[in-house]
Amino acid sequence: MPEESATQPTGLRPRLRALFRELGKFGTVGGIAFAIDVAIFNVLLQSGFETLIAKTISTVIATTFAFAGNRFWTWRDRAHAHMARQYTMFFVLNAIGLGIGLACLAISHYGLGQLSPIFQTQLADNISGQLVGTAAGSLFRFWSYRRFVFPATTPPGAPSRQEHRAAGVTPPPSPVRDTA
Repeated sequence: MPEESATQPTGLRPRLRALFRELGKFGTVGGIAFAIDVAIFNVLLQSGFETLIAKTISTVIATTFAFAGNRFWTWRDRAHAHMARQYTMFFVLNAIGLGIGLACLAISHYGLGQLSPIFQTQLADNISGQLVGTAAGSLFRFWSYRRFVFPATTPPGAPSRQEHRAAGVTPPPSPVRDTA
């Protein structure tokens, strides 16, 4: 029977714990970004800005916050080279996530709405756009940010910083990144 090293857990539990921790941080950053978007959008509307300009400004600010939160907190242990490339890719993938949400709304309102007017109500639009669309878009964002914007820095098979933490072993902090 092969011996397992205390510094390199290979079980499912440590990996799931690390994944749930990432999801929690991602959700926290996204929730705060959403609140920033809504608050700035409404402040700009009250200040007399045109609707689309207000939404564009609030979205850019909220997306910039989400990028910083995900880069420096959610995935702080990952590669951080080429910040301009990361930010651009983050914005592009965020737009695709928005498109997924809009597609859910369009399918419900315009597609299913042809079958029954119940799919064209405000409640149906909120369920398809805000709940289903946001959930599907967020799943895509989490996967794509993790895979393309903030790729893992550890080679395959090597223990990650999160696996070290799950095993109770703390690697030395990086002078470039925070250690929280």
